[in-house]
Amino acid sequence: MNDNTERNLALSHMSVAFIAFLLACIMGVYQVLERSGLFSSLDSPSVYFASVSTHGVLMAYVLTTFFIMGFGYYTASTTLKMPVWNPKLAWGGFWLALFGVVLAAIPLLTGLASVLYTFYPPVQAHYLFYLGATLLIVGSWVWCGIMLMMFYQWKKENPDELVPLAMFATAANALLWLWTSAGVAFESLFLIIPWSLGWVDTIDPGLARTLFSWTLHPIVYFWLIPAYTAFYVFVPKQAGSFLFSEEAARAAFLVLVVFSLPIGFHHLYMDPEQAKGWKMLHGIGTFVVTIPTFLTGFTVIASLEIAGRLRGGKGLLGWIGSLQWTNTMVLSVILSLLMLIFGGFGGLVNASYAMNAMVHNTAWVPGHFHLIFAGTTVIMYFAIAYYLWPILTKKPLISNNMALVQLWTWFIGICILTTPWHVLGLLGQPRRISSVVYNNLLTLSWQPYELAMIFGGLIMMGSGGLFVYVLYKTQFNPSAEVFEGSVEYAEPLHKPTDLPEYLNDFKLWNKVIAVLMAVSFGIPILQFFFMDTYDSSAWGY
Repeated sequence: MNDNTERNLALSHMSVAFIAFLLACIMGVYQVLERSGLFSSLDSPSVYFASVSTHGVLMAYVLTTFFIMGFGYYTASTTLKMPVWNPKLAWGGFWLALFGVVLAAIPLLTGLASVLYTFYPPVQAHYLFYLGATLLIVGSWVWCGIMLMMFYQWKKENPDELVPLAMFATAANALLWLWTSAGVAFESLFLIIPWSLGWVDTIDPGLARTLFSWTLHPIVYFWLIPAYTAFYVFVPKQAGSFLFSEEAARAAFLVLVVFSLPIGFHHLYMDPEQAKGWKMLHGIGTFVVTIPTFLTGFTVIASLEIAGRLRGGKGLLGWIGSLQWTNTMVLSVILSLLMLIFGGFGGLVNASYAMNAMVHNTAWVPGHFHLIFAGTTVIMYFAIAYYLWPILTKKPLISNNMALVQLWTWFIGICILTTPWHVLGLLGQPRRISSVVYNNLLTLSWQPYELAMIFGGLIMMGSGGLFVYVLYKTQFNPSAEVFEGSVEYAEPLHKPTDLPEYLNDFKLWNKVIAVLMAVSFGIPILQFFFMDTYDSSAWGY
């Protein structure tokens, strides 16, 4: 198989992702400096909210979507040993998504879309922002279609074989994204875009927020699944080990996809439009999603223990010191799991109705979000890039030591940044503010934590710059010899021989998802059409 098309697709998508990432890092530093209130020359609410909105879009939508698409194309082609289905369509999806990003950037950078990268009326952005975001989503749907087409094409040609685990995870993520992005797609097409264009005078914010909650939390697992994929298919091999259990890995991906979808209402605990019974139902579902997280943690740590003991580790914990800490993939998974432990604890607080009421609109929430996203998830994006970049560019990594320094500094920076956020949340500092304008003893107690946030943000910006520098120097190193390595996927400790079809396909689970979504979102959405809720009939206009 000639893999030039697959390599170019992966490189192009990931390059867009990491350029967006670097720009977002720079904006993030400005935000912690301005928000601290310690630099009066930076005080500008309009610039701050434009920066926050752009930072959020670049990180949460552009970095993730383009990285996941690029990673998916290369994973699909290498695991299935087949070319990308319809490469012209794949490139069309890339350019459509990129055009959407450029379109959305215009109102973002001019302050006409300072809506904190969310779709929450009555806050309104310029219509170009919503059109651009819609095109980005449509471009990603092209990727989803290609991934699922390759998945079922391979199954048709190999009816008695197990789909490779990496492709199983990639197809699961494509299915998840098709389901979860439908919520914001409905909101945009039928509510937000007509409203922003002036075609209607008003829309029902309760209906809009309900539809957005359909997307708001499952999108986190769309971001996270590539990290989990690396946990299972790259980490054991790079550690010199085997995957402890492929059955557990497949079950984790399935539970993650099925139960991450019908749980968005824990973001609406403080909203009056939905009854407490529906909120309780979604809250219970949120706790169910901890199961694949615990399963993943157990399986990955067991795989690492095998690696450590194969390298001579003795005693109860001696295997930890025997691991290859100088391997970027191994180091990343250790740091990622550490952040997942603490970030997951914060998630349980957010999912608990009573405790959520205390921290809902405070700095605790961005602290939790950044620890899970920028910490657990993005550090694995780094690891995947360090592993694949030499293969994609056919040039050796410019410096493994620089990569290790970058990973450590990112970990240290995220800890210094997010810990004060959590504390400030408990001290009552609200989120979604551009500066602290109060003047009392309580706000004076916030100042040391604001300083710590600045240091954390500066460390992260330096680390992010170093990451992009390593990739750039690797790709454009004129004196480098040709790198002949190829991607290697982990083998299970005990290869599955007779797995049931429901662990090798999604047809059953797609039906289960449909039923769960109909139950958890059907009635809560239909109520807006059968009850007098702020003239919400006919989609709010």
